[in-house]
Amino acid sequence: MNKRVLLSVLIVLSVFTVNAQIKEFEVNEAWVQKISNAAPEKTEVKTSKVHNVLVFDLITGYKHWDTPHIDEVMKVLGKKTGAFNVEVSSDIFKFEAKSLKKYDAVVLNNNCSVGPRRNMFLDILDKDESLTEAKKNKIAARLEAKLLKYVAKGGGLMAVHGSITMQNNSMPFSDMLGGSFDYHPAQQDLSLELVDPDHPLVSAFDGKAFVHRDEPYLFKNAYAKKNFRPLLYIDTSKLNKGKKEIDEQIKYVSWIKKHGKGRVFYSSPSHNAQTFEDPRMLKFFLDGMQYVLGDLKCDDSVGGFK
Repeated sequence: MNKRVLLSVLIVLSVFTVNAQIKEFEVNEAWVQKISNAAPEKTEVKTSKVHNVLVFDLITGYKHWDTPHIDEVMKVLGKKTGAFNVEVSSDIFKFEAKSLKKYDAVVLNNNCSVGPRRNMFLDILDKDESLTEAKKNKIAARLEAKLLKYVAKGGGLMAVHGSITMQNNSMPFSDMLGGSFDYHPAQQDLSLELVDPDHPLVSAFDGKAFVHRDEPYLFKNAYAKKNFRPLLYIDTSKLNKGKKEIDEQIKYVSWIKKHGKGRVFYSSPSHNAQTFEDPRMLKFFLDGMQYVLGDLKCDDSVGGFK
C-alpha cells in the first residue's frame, strides 16, 4: 500500500471514529436518571430562597438535538439540590413583563433563529397573517426590550450554546450577552483551558484544562469589546480550522458579566447531550445558575484576559 492510499484510509477511519463517538439519541428516563446520579448533591453555596427559573427552548432555525436533554438537565439540577424550580416554555410571550416578573432567572436553551435575519420574535410573528409588518416589528422590538430590561433590573440570564444567535443582529442583545455568533469550524475535540483556575465558577474542573468534543464557536459584534469576565478559552492554533483563518490565538468560549443590576452566564460548550454525562460540566452549569441567581458571589468585573 503506497503512502497516499494509506493516508486516505487513515483519514476515512478517523472520520468514522469521530462520527461513532457522538451518537444522537432521544432523551429518555434512563438517561435522565444517569444525569441525576452524576449531578451534585448540593449547591456550592447556600441558596437565598428556592428560585423560579424559566427555561426557554424555542428553536426556529437550526435545531440542536440536545435541546430537550438540556431542559431535563436544568430540571435535575434544580430538583436534586432544591435550589430552584424549573418551568420550560417555547412561548415568546413569556418575555412580556408581567410574565418575566415571576422568574428569578431565564435560561436561553439553544434558541437558534432563522438566518440571515436572526430575529426569533419575528420568526414566530411572521406566521400570524393578521398582523401588519409594522405591528410585527413593534411587538418583536417590545419583547426584546422587555428581556433586556428584565436583566438590567436584576434578573439572571443563562445562555446555552446556540442561544447566542436568538437575536444575533441586535447590538443591544449582543451587548447584554457579550457577543454574537460569527461561525464555527467543524465539531472536534477541544482543549478547554481555564482562564483563572482559582475563579469560583471553574472550581468544577479542579484547576485543570480538559478535552471536550464540541463545536468551536467564534463570535463577533459585542465580543470585540470583551466586556465580560472570561472563564474558558480555546487555543485556535490547535484547531482544525478548515480554510478560514482565525484572527486571534485565544478565543473565549464561556464567560460571565453584569448587565445593569443583572448577571449573565454564557457557555458555548454544550453541543452534545454527552456533555452533561461529565459531573464536572453539571457542576459548572449549577455554579453558573447560582451566579445568575445572585447566590454565588464572585469576581465578575471586566478583565482577567489571557
